[in-house]
Amino acid sequence: MIRELSFDEAAELAYFGAKILHPSSVNPARENNIPVRLKNTMEPNDPGTLITSECILQDYKAVAAKDGISALRIRSDRMLMAYGFLRKVFEIFEAYRTPIDMITTSEVSVSITIDNPEFLSQIANDLKELGTVEIEENLSIICVVGDFRTERTGSAPEIFEALNTIPLKMISYGGSPNSLSLLIDTANKTNALRLLSQHLFNAEHD
Repeated sequence: MIRELSFDEAAELAYFGAKILHPSSVNPARENNIPVRLKNTMEPNDPGTLITSECILQDYKAVAAKDGISALRIRSDRMLMAYGFLRKVFEIFEAYRTPIDMITTSEVSVSITIDNPEFLSQIANDLKELGTVEIEENLSIICVVGDFRTERTGSAPEIFEALNTIPLKMISYGGSPNSLSLLIDTANKTNALRLLSQHLFNAEHD
């Protein structure tokens, strides 16, 4: 049981799949510095989880997963040393009002994930004007919430040790000091969560 979370940590968990708290419900409490306590209706005497503006640093606090993810990979020599390439990519997603979950870049490619496939084919068709486009579906994002400040050393070896038998398609690190996100096949999600639970929290995952 997680006894204490910061608003930022709670928002990360809610966005990436924790069902008990809607992401938009965190903001009013955070803006007004109002503590939120989550209770278990099956155990009313349990103190539950307290969410406040305070952040208690801990290597790993929780893991959440988000299904229904699609990945688009755009490869183009025009991206190399080019100004404005990413702006053109983002403008396409903006035109279709499709938020981006994760993004990674290299010299000649950019990989992006979305959780709303409504305009996936139209987006891919527009992106083809910028380069070669690959689409992969039936993916999940696993979000590990904890202490991921960039000035730390050795903050994530247990994660990669736990998942050394799971193909990792994307890794998002550094965008938030509270989380590290991984993209995997949804078929591997249950096993990945079990392995993370065993390695990070020393408990069997059902």
